[in-house]
Amino acid sequence: MARTDFKSVDDYLATMPEPTRKVLERVRAIIRKELPDADEVISYQIPTYKRDGIAVIYFAGWKEHFSLYPLGENVVEVVPEAAAYRISKGTIRFPLKDEVPAQLIRKIVKLRIKEAAKARAEAKRRR
Repeated sequence: MARTDFKSVDDYLATMPEPTRKVLERVRAIIRKELPDADEVISYQIPTYKRDGIAVIYFAGWKEHFSLYPLGENVVEVVPEAAAYRISKGTIRFPLKDEVPAQLIRKIVKLRIKEAAKARAEAKRRR
């Protein structure tokens, strides 16, 4: 993935090898279903879903895994099944060779929606 001037999520996905692209399209569909009103943009050169200008969730494809970002430290407390995956520095990694864990992704997106809403409320309160 040498290209870094993506204009859209479609643009980003088009650079992925076919097997990776299929997985990421599934991840995208899950996120869009949970966040139908979100703006789908590219930020930090990866697909990003924003509400009211605040990033709720990002995803990215890599050689052997795909990742969701950002995750709070409490993700395993709120979504215990996330502990089965590699989590570090606000990232959860899912092996590309495994089936997409749709239910877990839904739960993570819902958690991020709540966290983003809290961040939005905190930002309003500071103004």
